[in-house]
Amino acid sequence: MSEATDRPDADAWAKASAEDIAAEHARRRAQAGQEPGSAVDELRRLAEAVGEAVTDRLAALNHPAVQVAAQSVVSQVRSVVEPIVDRNPDVFDHLASAGAELLAAYRSAVASAEAHWTAGDPSSRSTAEHIDLD
Repeated sequence: MSEATDRPDADAWAKASAEDIAAEHARRRAQAGQEPGSAVDELRRLAEAVGEAVTDRLAALNHPAVQVAAQSVVSQVRSVVEPIVDRNPDVFDHLASAGAELLAAYRSAVASAEAHWTAGDPSSRSTAEHIDLD
């Protein structure tokens, strides 16, 4: 056996854990009746949740002028965003995919740097000179 086949895959545990977590999240969403939607659907749900939260917070103020102003702002934002989302749903899907790829690249870079650092790789350490002041 070669040395490369004797060592287990360093990322095997991380990959298996990520798969298990993703499967558990999918199972919980399915159990709750919330299948993941497209990026457009998720954006709409986010906007609705934020709008409801703002309305609830402002309702606690018990001031009619503030409530009317808040409802006006929410309806104006919705009237601007909805046509854009309706005309370009694929743009949001592409943006979501790009975001996921950027996150994966960042995780890979961090994992690589962490592996070099924990392995004691001298090329990843600082080359600053140590000066003893005593």
